[in-house]
Amino acid sequence: MSQTPNISGAVSAPHFYCLSFADVDRVLEIEEQVYSHPWTRGNFHDSLYSAHQMLGLQDASNNLIGYYVLMPVVDEMHLLNFAIATQHQGLGYARILLDHLCASAREQRFLSILLEVRLSNLRALSVYTEYGFSEIGRRKSYYPVVGNLREDAIVMRIEL
Repeated sequence: MSQTPNISGAVSAPHFYCLSFADVDRVLEIEEQVYSHPWTRGNFHDSLYSAHQMLGLQDASNNLIGYYVLMPVVDEMHLLNFAIATQHQGLGYARILLDHLCASAREQRFLSILLEVRLSNLRALSVYTEYGFSEIGRRKSYYPVVGNLREDAIVMRIEL
């Protein structure tokens, strides 16, 4: 895990915290940086109202590095949203978030985590595959793209 210096010069590691309605603006900044069709404020509010697990990773200066949204479904967690701020990509934070969400799901006795990812999102596909997620299917025309076209989603799962 990379470490960031705090104001006193001591080194402190990034830390997790539960996201709340007060964090939605910061989350939307990242969401709009990294996705062609980002979630809306309403999507995040709906997840908060539904008590989905929403955690953020922030540095010692309280800058949001990334976040995830998980929804329990019977004995499986569904990863609804996952993002790392553009300036923090490629630094290992995706692995830190994935380690945390998998550990959390295991502690709650879930058996697996399911997600969908755009067919064209090669970076995310690489991260998920390298982490141990496997493709289990496809959802045809699942995601919108420019010009009223649709794009397939790859459905992936990791057993815990």
